[in-house]
Amino acid sequence: MSIKLHEGKTFNKVNYVNKQLINNEFSDCRFVDCDFTKANFSNIDFVDCEFEACNFSLTILKHSGLKDVHLKDCKIVGVDFSACNEFLFSVKFTDCHIDYATFHSKRMKKTVFTNTILKEVDFSECDLSESKFVNCDLTRTIFDRSNLEKVDFSTAVNFEINPERNRIKKAVFSHAGLLGLLSRYDLVVKD
Repeated sequence: MSIKLHEGKTFNKVNYVNKQLINNEFSDCRFVDCDFTKANFSNIDFVDCEFEACNFSLTILKHSGLKDVHLKDCKIVGVDFSACNEFLFSVKFTDCHIDYATFHSKRMKKTVFTNTILKEVDFSECDLSESKFVNCDLTRTIFDRSNLEKVDFSTAVNFEINPERNRIKKAVFSHAGLLGLLSRYDLVVKD
């Protein structure tokens, strides 16, 4: 079957709930206020696309390509980004709310998360080197055997990182953020 290519299109308020897209590729497209709840986007490529105010609750992205994709003001719940195609995987998140998602084992060098809430997100075994978590809430987010070298956590809050189980050389933390590195030792730190 031939692949249907969508270039430079804007999709506004489209309802993809419980739908499956087959043989589609989106390039330089914009999705605004779309609902992708339980949608199946397996084997679909998104290149240079922007998603704004979209709902990605339990969206399936198995073998999907996300290349230079920007998600803004999106709700993302239970999405398995680790199932995405590894080739040129590149995403950016701004003002998003991400719950129970997994990026397990993804190479995500220089990924930027800005003003984003990440609750119970799994970054185990990820390469996040040189990434930035700008004004992000990382409540119960998992970093285990992850490469966090040169990651900027200076404005991030509510994280717990075990320095013995992660590579954190030259990562940037605020003074208050250092508590997130010491929490496992059950220390009392006073001002």
